[in-house]
Amino acid sequence: MLIGRYDFACTMQGDAILPPYKGSTFRGALGSALKKAVCVARRQECSACLLSSRCVYAQTFESGSHVSGSPIKASPPVPYVIEPPLNSQTYFSAGNPFDFSLLLFGKANESLPYFIYAFEIMGESGIGKKLKDGRGRFTLDNVKNNGITIYDFSTKKLKAPVIADINIEQPAGNIECSSITLKLLTPLRLKHNNTFSTELPFHILLRTMLRRISGLFKYFGDGEPPLDYRGIIADAQKAVIESSSLRWHDWERYSNRQEMAMMMGGLIGSVTYSGSLEQYIPLFKLCRDLHIGKQSSFGLGLFDYEPVLTGAEL
Repeated sequence: MLIGRYDFACTMQGDAILPPYKGSTFRGALGSALKKAVCVARRQECSACLLSSRCVYAQTFESGSHVSGSPIKASPPVPYVIEPPLNSQTYFSAGNPFDFSLLLFGKANESLPYFIYAFEIMGESGIGKKLKDGRGRFTLDNVKNNGITIYDFSTKKLKAPVIADINIEQPAGNIECSSITLKLLTPLRLKHNNTFSTELPFHILLRTMLRRISGLFKYFGDGEPPLDYRGIIADAQKAVIESSSLRWHDWERYSNRQEMAMMMGGLIGSVTYSGSLEQYIPLFKLCRDLHIGKQSSFGLGLFDYEPVLTGAEL
């Protein structure tokens, strides 16, 4: 599956007040800006629009209504992730830098110019709480890919990015992993037995990872990878929690679509698992770049991990 990472460097042009977690704000503003940039039938619902199958906005933000073939039980994943700043800063004054990243999956990388243009529209319209001078405006200075500038605001020229083709690696031979520490960098929202879980047994974490991999590769790659899902989950139930500092963290987001404030919550902190875990390292490595859990498009479910490895190849 193709995955492109694009790092946006911006500068605030006016004062702005943003929530501590900014992913939801960015997601809503991006949707509005992208529709403004590409929609030629603005008064028509996407589901009834003749152009929806070729429209960047419809395929990105209304994809649940435009899946070809037989009906599906759940909405497909979206082909992007917005990674806002990880700090909890809420006040930005004019001149402050404001950086974030965008991940695009599969053919969505071909639409990168539209996303860049949409973020420029966002900057002109402003984001965050409405102040006396309006919402916080910003300018997009440049976009980098793998540390190389591919777009500069002054020239308006876009260079071809380097897009990685990722897959599930085979576990390294002669390597043993006795424990893995998972560090949640943004809240993780996941359901087990149709309820949000406040605990994170290893098999539930693995179910979440496999669900994310399966969905993304199915819709934006070459199809679901040939994994022994049942076997992986069965083995994962043997792992135990060695220590945990996980806790539930609630935060509020405003939904423009539903026109109401909504309480969101997710797990933060860290947890250490022990057992024979070497076979799972490729899944951790892959999902670290994909995010896991619900609302991953907001940037939720970002994590890092530290394995304890022993073996001849180290």
